[in-house]
Amino acid sequence: MCKCGCNTCETRPFTLNENKTSKSLLSEGLRYCLEKEKPLTEHVYRAGSKAYFNLWAEARTLYSRNLINVSGTDKEILTETDLGHFGMYENKKVPLDFIFEAEYQGREVELNKPKRGGSKKFFVYVRDPKTKNIKKVSFGAKEGGQRLSVKLDDPAKRSAFSKRHRCPQKNDKTKPSYWSCRLPRYWKSLGGSKNYGGFW
Repeated sequence: MCKCGCNTCETRPFTLNENKTSKSLLSEGLRYCLEKEKPLTEHVYRAGSKAYFNLWAEARTLYSRNLINVSGTDKEILTETDLGHFGMYENKKVPLDFIFEAEYQGREVELNKPKRGGSKKFFVYVRDPKTKNIKKVSFGAKEGGQRLSVKLDDPAKRSAFSKRHRCPQKNDKTKPSYWSCRLPRYWKSLGGSKNYGGFW
C-alpha cells in the first residue's frame, strides 16, 4: 500500500489527488499523461517549446501543493532541478536546467540519459557541476545482470538493493552509484518492459 492509500502509485507514474483537485483543472498536456498513465517525461510537446516549459511549471506548482503524485524521473526533475523556471543570464531570460545535449570529445551527446554499452553494462553523460565539463559515467557489471529484469520485477529485491547500497544517500550524478541506484527509473528506455519508481 502506498502512502496516499490509493495502492496505484507503484504502478502508475503520475496520479491525481482527486479529493483535493479535479482533472478538469489540468492542462491538456497533463491530462494526456494522466489518462494514458504515462510519466510526465513522455509528454507530447517538443522539448524547449513554450508548452514544454509550461507543462513542467504547472506540474511543479501542483506537486508543491500536494495535488499530484509523481515518481521516478518525474519526481527527480521536480525535486532536484528547476526545469520549468527561468532566470536571467547576460540580460537574457533563459530556462533553468534545460541542458539535454552537450559536446563530449568533439561530438554531440545527450545528458542524463543512460544507455547500454561501453566499458561496463551501461553508461551516461553528465555535466560535472564543479568543472562544468561533460563526463562519461560507466556503471553496472558487464558480465552480470543476466536476470536483471527478474530482479526488477521483485519489490523485495529492489528494496534490499537500495538498503544494501544506501541509495537514498547517493546524490552525486558524477558517480556510478548514483545511476546504479536509479537504473529502474530508466529501465524502459534501456529495453525493459517498464520503468519502476523509486530506487532499486
